[in-house]
Amino acid sequence: MQNRRDFIKTAGLAAVGAGLLASCGSGPKKFNIGHGGTSRIQLKYFPYELQLAHVFTVASYSRKTTPDVQVEITWEGVTGYGEASMPPYLGQSVESVCNFLSKVDLSQFANPFCLEDILAYIDSLSPGDSAAKAAVDIALHDLVGKLIGQPWYRIWGLDAAKAPSTTFTIGIDTPEVVREKTLEAAGKFNILKVKVGLSSDEEMINAIRSVTSVPLAVDANQGWKDRSAALDELFWLKEQGVVMVEQPMAKERIDDIAWLTEHSPLPIFADEAIQRLCDVPSMKGVYDGINIKLMKCTGMREGWKMAQMSRALGMKVMVGCMTETSCAVSAAAQLSPYVDFADLDGNLLISNDRFDGVKVVDGKLVLPDRPGIGVAPL
Repeated sequence: MQNRRDFIKTAGLAAVGAGLLASCGSGPKKFNIGHGGTSRIQLKYFPYELQLAHVFTVASYSRKTTPDVQVEITWEGVTGYGEASMPPYLGQSVESVCNFLSKVDLSQFANPFCLEDILAYIDSLSPGDSAAKAAVDIALHDLVGKLIGQPWYRIWGLDAAKAPSTTFTIGIDTPEVVREKTLEAAGKFNILKVKVGLSSDEEMINAIRSVTSVPLAVDANQGWKDRSAALDELFWLKEQGVVMVEQPMAKERIDDIAWLTEHSPLPIFADEAIQRLCDVPSMKGVYDGINIKLMKCTGMREGWKMAQMSRALGMKVMVGCMTETSCAVSAAAQLSPYVDFADLDGNLLISNDRFDGVKVVDGKLVLPDRPGIGVAPL
């Protein structure tokens, strides 16, 4: 006879495979779904400041650290890990994340396999707080994957061998520092991502091209102001071996970006312009593709849905990250076999990672075969 955990594990695997995690029972209260059970789902969290190996500069700011909150969700002796990373532009903080997490009551749910119901409840607690919601989502996915005994890429039916190369980010800096950072990445990455959007764009690209010929992706972080000048720069960038461009202009300038996308020799991806699933349809005709980031879209559940919707609309898909430990990066990497581009180097930019997880081998993402999101605490 199966014990309780084996029964739930088997039932959970069947439910995940059939896409049936939308409901786990019924009850008189909106989210009080499922009753009984011998163990409650427990949530723990604590702040953890990420230390960057180098000062990181984009078109609008520089920083040496990133605030972060680590999350653990435990059920019947098994723990799932998650995290919330909060770079400045998200408008979230350690305090706001901890305040949100203090409202979360997972004890009302009978088991963690009720993913749709639990995460609908989490989303209902506030209109924002995307990073805090992502932390819970990631930890729950890690927990459920561990209980099932499978990594999420396999649960989603993806082939880990199809995970792409990841870009490695070169932030805005002096030509000397840019060359130094590029040389440090030499032989380790098949594609580099260059932050642009200032008057030094050409100087940055030339510095990189003086030491390497690998393909480049560029991210303007909304920095370009004039669409005609941006188009001229796009043609020049193509000549320099650039293969894609993220968020060239301010996200509010929809008509200008649509014009730029129509005339661009390179695919244009939305980054700051795209947050959640409801934003995806409006990207069609404005951008060629979208960049999915778990900290913006509230986690793996919604990120997977965004990727599928983008494909259905005939758009390209990219998966990215913030500065994060290998926890959140490995969670995002579960999506990577499904995408066109991956920018999953956030864990490589910090000096105090807490986890062993996804690796980069010969420039390519190598997903761990561990269950859940594939991480182990260091």
